[in-house]
Amino acid sequence: MAATGKAGTNELMGKPRRILLIVAYDGTEYHGFARLKDDDRTIEGRLEKALSDLLGCRTEVTGASRTDSGVHALANAVVFDTDRNIPTENFPDALNTKLPQDIRIRKAVEVPGDFHPRHTATVKTYRYEIDNERIADPLRERYAMLVGYGLDTDRMNEAGRYLIGEHDFKSFCSVHTQAATTVRTITDVNVSRDGSAGERVYITVKGQGFLYNMVRIIVGTLIDVGRGRLAPEDITDILYAMDRTKNPGSTAEAKGLTLMDIRFTELEEK
Repeated sequence: MAATGKAGTNELMGKPRRILLIVAYDGTEYHGFARLKDDDRTIEGRLEKALSDLLGCRTEVTGASRTDSGVHALANAVVFDTDRNIPTENFPDALNTKLPQDIRIRKAVEVPGDFHPRHTATVKTYRYEIDNERIADPLRERYAMLVGYGLDTDRMNEAGRYLIGEHDFKSFCSVHTQAATTVRTITDVNVSRDGSAGERVYITVKGQGFLYNMVRIIVGTLIDVGRGRLAPEDITDILYAMDRTKNPGSTAEAKGLTLMDIRFTELEEK
């Protein structure tokens, strides 16, 4: 979170502030959230370019969740620092004129100067959408994974209950995960079906933090339960194995996953 460059006129300067932005995006055309060297097809890169253009100086952001390539968000969050005298509530409209249409700033709020979106207690809610029909719906193809066989959502919900609580989720994350610990806490898993506009299955996972590919592997494992390849109680053995190679569940496609909400406990307590 840095802002460097020519100071500008006194009328444009104000006290240093840290601003939190709520960001929504369609991740289809992007190589994930995190900025990549010499690659501007990232959410972070596009946000920083828009901010730098608006503020007239190089401005970096720090994101709450580094979503994978192809993953979407309705409410990811980033913070940046500025001393420019722009009203906080004006940032969404000003930035949206400089961003592509598949990235939108939904809200801006000022936060304490020491607030860090990844170093504070959070509750994140992810939703995975499955198009549970034989032929894909072209209007939802960018946002849902096609599963053309039957899924028993009761069995999937039963399996999801074994995931709730604090566990070592090493069996449910990529072998390339570099986290210091693979222990995480999931507070809710819910599987629901909506047949009002084609057969949709929604898997909602809420927790205090997630590992690389964790939600997508959970989804892939629950799909195996729903189609009868695994029993709900097999989830316990998979957890205890603490080994991704002992989990037969696949990593579900990125396009079905959306970060729906992030709650910051520190901000809610103030």
